[in-house]
Amino acid sequence: MNSSLLVSTPKRIVLLGKTGSGKSNLANTIFGEKLFTTNHSPNSGTSTCQAETKPVNGRSITLIDTPGFFDTREGEEDLKPEMVSCITECSPGPHAFLIVLKVEKFTEHEQAIITKICQYFSKDALKYAVIVFTHGDQLPKGMKIEEFVCQNKNLSDLVESCGGRCHVIDNRYWNNKVQNNYRSNQFQVEELLQTVDKMVMENNGGYYVNQVFEAVEKEIQKEEDLIRQSAGNMPVEEVRKQAKSTVSNRFLINLAGTTTGVLLGAFCGVRAMVGLVITALQNSTVPMNFLKTIPALGGTAAAVAAGGGQVAVVAAGAAVGVTLAAAGGVWGGVIGSNAVEGAETLSEAVDMAANAVYNKGKKMVKF
Repeated sequence: MNSSLLVSTPKRIVLLGKTGSGKSNLANTIFGEKLFTTNHSPNSGTSTCQAETKPVNGRSITLIDTPGFFDTREGEEDLKPEMVSCITECSPGPHAFLIVLKVEKFTEHEQAIITKICQYFSKDALKYAVIVFTHGDQLPKGMKIEEFVCQNKNLSDLVESCGGRCHVIDNRYWNNKVQNNYRSNQFQVEELLQTVDKMVMENNGGYYVNQVFEAVEKEIQKEEDLIRQSAGNMPVEEVRKQAKSTVSNRFLINLAGTTTGVLLGAFCGVRAMVGLVITALQNSTVPMNFLKTIPALGGTAAAVAAGGGQVAVVAAGAAVGVTLAAAGGVWGGVIGSNAVEGAETLSEAVDMAANAVYNKGKKMVKF
């Protein structure tokens, strides 16, 4: 997983956490200005992936804010487009993941988030992860974040799996300019960035990469070459931006039959899920019965739609896939490039994939 390539600037840092954990505010605190969209309503939280680049304390930093990838809420399938966007935004791979949690009472809900994070992240990915706590004003007077972490074994185990790397900030109250004060965002941001610097050095100057990131970067570079051939003197940054957008849309269509859980697992480096996503990207089929055996999916069969409200298509595709799987372990759930070839939109790809599954099922199973 560890890239042997030298670190390029800027450092790419992905913020992960549940809705309302303070990811967007943390990004703004790191940059020292409000570049990321925040919302303080009861339904607050980033709904789209956003990336911004800015120099911070002599470093060039790209922060990638994400929706609540690890939320336990329903409608998780709606996150699929944003996962694809995040993968392309941080290509060729992130230098660091910031897993964002609140300083608060550790309830069953928080534990569910931790369980999900541990479920999806591979050990290799955690080598590039730092736990960052928000709402630092909730820390008892005189207490440091390490003491807070030690009060809960599950939380302590998570931090330990991330090499003991944890920090705390407070987006609202710790805005004083006292550099050496523990309860100062200025102090904590510099400590956090020093931790990221040290972690990158310990990882031989590399960034996190797996086969999915490699496949995405390869496609982005191909698209960049095509754009340069036709666009003349377009700025490098604009070429890269257009290439990422094109590849993101293409991959989303190819991944129309892949569950959100599989895509998230592949993003984090779970080996079995990486293989499934690469298979989908290469326009092959994915076995429905295999998807149902992956614990991180909670026994849920593959869904075909991604954020399009195509409930009937999901039900039909999943039902046919289950039938196929039951009929001797036949490949079901996702039909590859033959199904989505020529699709121009996600909705169109979903319909084509579902029809292909249904037609294949009719040929192989007598209804």
